[in-house]
Amino acid sequence: MRTYKSNSILRAVAALSIAATFLNTNAEAATSGGCGFQHWVASWAASPSDSSVPLDATGVLIPSALNEETLRMVITPHLSGSTVRVHLTNRFGNGPAKFGAVTLGLQTSGASIASAKPVTFNGSSSVTVQAGQDVVSDPVAFNVTAFTPLAVSMYMPGLLQGPITKHWNANATSYYSLPLTFNLTKQTNGGAFIGRSTSWFYVDGLDVLAGGQTRSVVAFGDSITDGWVAANALSIPASAAVDDLNGRYPDDLQRRLNDAGIPISVINAGIGSNQLLAAGTAGIGGPSGLSRLSADALSQAGVSGVLLLEGINDLGISQVTAEQLIDGYKQFIAQVHAAGLPVWLGTITPASNALVDGVLIAPQSDSYRQQINTWIRSQTVADGVVDFDAAIRDPSNPSTLLSVYAGPDNLHPNLAGYSKMAAAVNLGMLAATACH
Repeated sequence: MRTYKSNSILRAVAALSIAATFLNTNAEAATSGGCGFQHWVASWAASPSDSSVPLDATGVLIPSALNEETLRMVITPHLSGSTVRVHLTNRFGNGPAKFGAVTLGLQTSGASIASAKPVTFNGSSSVTVQAGQDVVSDPVAFNVTAFTPLAVSMYMPGLLQGPITKHWNANATSYYSLPLTFNLTKQTNGGAFIGRSTSWFYVDGLDVLAGGQTRSVVAFGDSITDGWVAANALSIPASAAVDDLNGRYPDDLQRRLNDAGIPISVINAGIGSNQLLAAGTAGIGGPSGLSRLSADALSQAGVSGVLLLEGINDLGISQVTAEQLIDGYKQFIAQVHAAGLPVWLGTITPASNALVDGVLIAPQSDSYRQQINTWIRSQTVADGVVDFDAAIRDPSNPSTLLSVYAGPDNLHPNLAGYSKMAAAVNLGMLAATACH
């Protein structure tokens, strides 16, 4: 954190110096991660899930290769600002991914944007990201407003054979052009972006330069944090009816914080089918929650706490015991505390009558869930509890979701259920955190 002497002349000189080296100073502040007068805070993020699933969450085919074409990924920030930086990832690639040009623009309609602002990396318009690596852009002077969608356009030169690192279920529509259409990153008209996908390709974060005590909290978990609403009782595919509505519980929690004037950005680190203890199967689900905690939560800019809601897939897919999952929670809590941050636990929501993760395929899942929730409500190792279970369960049958909050699969809530979950979070608990 910077400190300034009270002498007005020194303050004026310091201000001129800061203005003269604006971008370098901001980049340095971002690297330090501190809570100075200005510091980086995550405004939006999407945890990379995989590169192997050939369909997006609504069942649309994902390109298996890219050849001289442009991706236009639409994201919705949670925090406003006038200086930003963009995160790109090749975490699950099997070779280098080259980005020939990257721009940022305000979405107007579909793939159309109002204008295109170049994004650079160490002063260059292009960047190559090696397999397993991430990269962060230089600071960009660009005005973003909370809940106003942005388009990150990426020109992929040459022929990229191999898997695309992505966040599988975006609950948002993004676009890409046909092969051999070359660099369309500055094109404002979206007509050439024929392809559509509800996965986010390569882009995994947007930070804004914020002042004072603005900070972020990370909502960490599986598809229920990710905002999945099923189209049918089988859980897959996701319902396209909820795309672009920003109705996930972290979105509604953000709206509550904004209405209350609390300077916190809620970052969504949910991955569909994710498990706390085990990596996902068949390419779905991403790395285990314990293994991805550092990259997806603790490394977020300005992070001041983590809210964990996870375990239903451990019980329903891997069929772990209550004791095993509780031990996993303790490991998770220890990692967050070792980073000097608070962690809050969410109770696991009911799904006994669901075809997926229900008692039909995992007979002990609800019994273990109840034991785990009892432990969550009574334990003292975490820094707080959010009782999501109590918020959306059926009072007459607590092992199921209340029908008005249940999606078609009785596992994932509908939009009303996600809103009710957001309402269950004590804002004072989040507001008590400090900027780090």
